[in-house]
Amino acid sequence: MSVTRRPKRFLTAEQKYDLWVRILTGQVTQSDAAAEAGVDRTTIATLRKVARDGAIAALQAARPGQRKVSPQEASELAKLRSEVDRLGSVVIDQAVELAVLRGKSSWG
Repeated sequence: MSVTRRPKRFLTAEQKYDLWVRILTGQVTQSDAAAEAGVDRTTIATLRKVARDGAIAALQAARPGQRKVSPQEASELAKLRSEVDRLGSVVIDQAVELAVLRGKSSWG
């Protein structure tokens, strides 16, 4: 008495997401989703757990109003800020020099 197993079926990420959304919104039950996808119910239960854990991790990592900056972007941003500071100092020096020159010519 041998039991034939059906071949293992792999779902794409899009298929998994579609099933997860439909289960989450109540459009289909876990059993119906498993039958429709041709997989075992435990596969659907695992899919739900992974999706839930991933969503929680993503929400915990998200910080409102703060965008993640790559190391390359951070380096470029630091260079640009130092350039802004340098140019600000140059403008101040030139303004002082201009004031001194204008002041001397008016003394004449």
